[in-house]
Parts: sequence; C-alpha cells; structure tokens
Amino acid sequence: MVNRSKELFERALRCIPGGVNSPVRAAKAVGTVPVFISDAEGAMLRDADGREYIDYVCSWGPMILGHAHGEVIEAVRRWAERGTSYGAPTEIEVEMAETICAMVPSMEMVRMVNSGTEATMSAIRLARGFTGRDKIIKFDGCYHGHADSLLVSAGSGVATLGIPGSPGVPADLARHTVSLPFNDLEAVGLAFRRFGSEVAAVIVEPVAGNMGVVLPEEGFLQGLRDMTSRYGALLIFDEVITGFRLSAGGAQEVFSIRPDLTCLGKIIGGGLPVGAYGGRRDIMERVAPQGDIYQAGTLSGNPVAMAAGLATLKILRDGSLYNDLKEKGKMLFSGLKEAAESSGVSVTVNSIGSMGSVFFTKGPVKDFESAARASTRIFREYYGQMLRGGIYLAPSAFEASFVSLAHSQQLIEKTINSAKEAFRFLAAEIC
Repeated sequence: MVNRSKELFERALRCIPGGVNSPVRAAKAVGTVPVFISDAEGAMLRDADGREYIDYVCSWGPMILGHAHGEVIEAVRRWAERGTSYGAPTEIEVEMAETICAMVPSMEMVRMVNSGTEATMSAIRLARGFTGRDKIIKFDGCYHGHADSLLVSAGSGVATLGIPGSPGVPADLARHTVSLPFNDLEAVGLAFRRFGSEVAAVIVEPVAGNMGVVLPEEGFLQGLRDMTSRYGALLIFDEVITGFRLSAGGAQEVFSIRPDLTCLGKIIGGGLPVGAYGGRRDIMERVAPQGDIYQAGTLSGNPVAMAAGLATLKILRDGSLYNDLKEKGKMLFSGLKEAAESSGVSVTVNSIGSMGSVFFTKGPVKDFESAARASTRIFREYYGQMLRGGIYLAPSAFEASFVSLAHSQQLIEKTINSAKEAFRFLAAEIC
C-alpha cells in the first residue's frame, strides 16, 4: 500500500534539514513519519493519502475560526487579485492597526512584522533601547521564538527535542538573559534585587503554551507587573498564542493586567505569516522612523496577510463567540480527563478557554520542571492511538491543543470516544 506521507518525507529529507521547515513537525518525539496534509476545511484535515482527521493543532493556534473559513478566503482572494505585495503602505494595514489598538487597549501603537519571533525580538530590542539596559528576564519552558537571547531554557521544539538551548548563541548574549521558574515570584524578586538596575524587561507568556498549557498562579502576573514598575523595567506579554485566543482582548483582558508591550502573531494573520508588537505610545514612538530604535521588514504589513487577519478579527470582535469556544474547550478537556480517570490512567489536564494539554503525570503541572516529569513514552503511545482513531494532535508532549469555532459537539464527542479507546489501550499495555 502506497504511503504518500512517507514518500514525501523521504523526498524532503534530501533537500530540507530534517525533512521539515520547523523541527516539531518531524514527529521524532512520537516515533512516526510526519503526516503530510493536502487540504483542510472547518475542523477537518485530509492527508496526502486521503485520510481525514479531526484537527486539534489548528496550525498551532491560528485557525480559531476553522480552516478555509469563507470570509477569510474571500478576503484573501480579493486582495490577491490586486497584487500580492507592494512594499508600500496600504489602507488595510492602517485598518488592521486601528482594530488591534481598539481590541487591546494597552497597545496604543502597533508595528506589524512577519512572525512571532520577529515580534518578540523587536520588542526586546525596543525595551533595551528605551531603558538603556541589557538584561532580560524570561521563564523556563516559555518559548518566545528563535532569536538568540530567547533560546535560553526555551520550551516548544527545544523542549521536545531535548536541546539544551542551542549552539550558535554567543555566550555574551546568553549572559544577558536570566531564566527563572514560571510561577515563582520569589525567584523573580531575588533576580531583581541582584540585577534590578540592569533589567530592561520581563517577557512572559501570560498563559504558557509551549511547555504544554501551564496557567499562571493567582498573583503571579500581578507580581510581575508590580516588580517591573518598581524597578523601572518593562513588562512584555508574549501573546502570540493567547492573543485573541482567550478573549477579544487577549489574556491581559482575562487577568486584568496591563503590560507595557505586547507581542502578537498566529490569529492576527488568519493563517498567513504575520506578527505584531505594540504598547505604550511613549515607548513605541522610539521605533524608527519616528524614533531611533531600528526595525524594518520588506513584507511587513503585507496586504494579503492583513486581509486574512482583519477578516478574522472582525468576526472575533463579537465577544460572545468566546463563550462558545469556552464551552467547547470545557467539553473537550473535561471529557479527556474523565476518560483517562475512568481507565485508571494518571493524567493532569490543564486548560483555559479553548486551549489545553494532557500531561501523563499525577501533577500538578505549574512550571517547566513539573511539566518535564510527564511521561513522553506514554504520550508517544497516546499520540499513535489517537492518530489511528482519526484525531490529529501536536506530535509533542509539550504543545497545546486548540479548539476552533468549527469544532462541533459531535466532533468533540467523537474525539472523547477515541480517547477512551486510547486510554484503555494505555491502561492495558503501558501503564
């Protein structure tokens, strides 16, 4: 029997490092050949061999409306017919900026870029330039893209592949990055007492999504806000995942915290490559050409990407849609927890709104150290069983699952039934 995914992967290995253009996609952590996708619609994917799956990767978060949403596709089509790139300003990028600033009040000004990595990299350069300081505080297991300073104790693919940071990051850069345990305010306080006058910013995922989903404990985010204000450092929220995922105003609206700078991506591109960073007007006015801190990009504000993102945000401005997403998320993640418990499999399920993770550990999971105790061996078997049951999950124990507006109750029930079969297998064969 022909296996097109295997054939395509073998071809890819000859011309692409590892056969993929982003490491986790290689599925090394789950011991399989990556699934090559041919097309998608709603909550469903179809692979190169014609098999269909219920999708909980959602392109790693952006497809909150579902795949090939009619209004998004039509917006892309209309702009593509007018040309795909000009390298010049357009009205639609102004409308996008106005929409973001209206939906996220802390973002008084915003600059569009092409990826989440560009957004975080640019925000950190801006923080350093604005404060005149060099050090950055981040948190173990939080992934903020692959910029040099941010690969210290990173999550996502770095955690999945077991890479301790990365070769190629100069020691002089790494020494300016202080990485601390997530949810540990005491450690943050110690770091500020030692380095306070040198710290330009604290960057944090308000809800961690790259070591699996890990929620902030009560008072953690407010503590970061208080300490950065006290020591004259900036607070940067990396909302590349949570921006417009948890609410129309992001995680900062959910937790009532106003950061100085915010990084966005994923959903604001509607599935196309987009990122953005923005925040306080006095800080953003330091960005060139208005100010002296340089950042540029040939395709920044690309009109086709702006069209896809703006079409998505216009739908999400109806905040009532988040109630639907929250109910679907609750149905899925509570159903997975109950399915595991009824089979005698020990799991911890962390979730908020329409994103969550299943950790194969008794828990609780509150930081990278506790997340790393989860069994990757059991997850590997779980992934394989779910894939055979027609459920597409991220091929990593350290990634989030996402629910979209296109996921129906029927599809979620089918997912939970597949999980019951998977957990029964695990209980009998593994656990």
